[in-house]
Amino acid sequence: MSSPRKVRKDYENDNEGYESDTEDMDYQNVPTLRKRHCYESGNTSSSYRTDTGSSESEEPAGSSQTAHPGLPGIQKIVSEEELAQLTQIRPRTFSFDKQSAFKDYLKILERKGVFDITQEFGDLERKKSRCSECTYGNEPWNRQKNRYRDIIPYESTRVPLGKSQDYINASYIRIINQEEEYFYIATQGPLPDTIDDFWQMVFEHNSNVIAMVTRDIEDGIIKCHNYWPVSPEEPLELRQFRICLKNYQILAYFIVRMFQVVKKPTETSLMVKHVQFTKWADHGIPASTDSFIKYVRYVRKSHCTGPMVVHCSAGVGRTGVFICTDVAFCAMEKSYLFDIVNIVTQMREQRYGMIQTKEQYCFTYEIILKVLKKFLALE
Repeated sequence: MSSPRKVRKDYENDNEGYESDTEDMDYQNVPTLRKRHCYESGNTSSSYRTDTGSSESEEPAGSSQTAHPGLPGIQKIVSEEELAQLTQIRPRTFSFDKQSAFKDYLKILERKGVFDITQEFGDLERKKSRCSECTYGNEPWNRQKNRYRDIIPYESTRVPLGKSQDYINASYIRIINQEEEYFYIATQGPLPDTIDDFWQMVFEHNSNVIAMVTRDIEDGIIKCHNYWPVSPEEPLELRQFRICLKNYQILAYFIVRMFQVVKKPTETSLMVKHVQFTKWADHGIPASTDSFIKYVRYVRKSHCTGPMVVHCSAGVGRTGVFICTDVAFCAMEKSYLFDIVNIVTQMREQRYGMIQTKEQYCFTYEIILKVLKKFLALE
C-alpha cells in the first residue's frame, strides 16, 4: 500500500526543476529599501504582479526574487542544535495505557494509503461551506481588503479591529482537543492598504509571535506585501505604529526577526518574534519534512502571549497545515490522542478551505507520522 510519500514523489516528478537550490539561496535575505517604499506607497513595480483573483486559480509558485540588502545579523537567536532538540517531543507523563493507545493510533495511520487519505480529503471538501455567512467581508467598502475574492472570513469567527469592529481578512481558530484549547489567528498576507490593520490586530491581541508560511514574491507574483522594516537603522513608520527591527537571523529554511511594535499615540510597545518559512512555494509541498518540523516546533517554543498569528498568502492552505501539525505536536507532549480529520474539520468550520489541496493534506499526514514514530521510539 502506498503512503503519503507517494503523493510527494508524484508531485516532485511533475514539477522537476520547480525550485532550484540557487533560487533558495537568493532568498536568504530580506527585501530592499526601494521595494519597501514601493509597498508603503501602495504601488507595486511593473516587474511584479499582485495576485488578487481566486485562490483556486493560482498556479504552483516557484522561485522568489529578492535582492541582497547586505545587512549582517546582529546577534544569533537560535542554533541548529537547539532546533534539533525541539523535534524530540517527549510527553510529560506517559502511562502504559497511553503508550498502547498511541501505538494503536500509529498503526491506523500507517494503514492509510494515498487513496484513503485522498478520499478523506475529498469528504472534507464535499462538506457544506458557510459562504453565505461571509457577509461583512463582501461589503463593497471591504472588498479591496481581501487578497482573494473567494477567501472571506465567516462573520461568527472574523477578527474585529478596535471599538468600531473594523474589518480585516482574519479568523479566530480555536481547536479543542481533550482538555486543551489551542488558539490562533489565521489571516491572509497583508496588502499595501492593510499593513496598519495587520499590526493593529497583532497589538490588540498582544500576540508575541507571527508565523509567516510564504515568501513575499514567488515567480514574479506578490504573495504577501512586505510589512516590516528591513534595516535596524530605519523603522517602518505607519499611521498608528512604528515597527523597529531589533535583531534577525537567516537560517537555511526560515528567517527569524525580532520587532518592537510601538503604538504612536501612547508610545506603548510590544516585542514580536516574526518567523518566516522560506522553503514552501504556494500550493506545493516542502522538499523536506525535517525543516518544517523544526520550524513549527520553534514557533511553538517562541509563543508566550496572545493567539499565535499564522499567515501564508490566502491564509488557508499552508496556514492550515501549520495549525494542524502544531496541535498534533502539542497533543503528543501532553500524551493526548488526537484525530487529524477532527482537527481539520474544526479549522474549516472557522475559516473556509483550511488545508487547500490534497498534496498539503498528504504532507500533513507525512509530517505527523514521522514525528509520531520518533515520539514512540524515544519512549
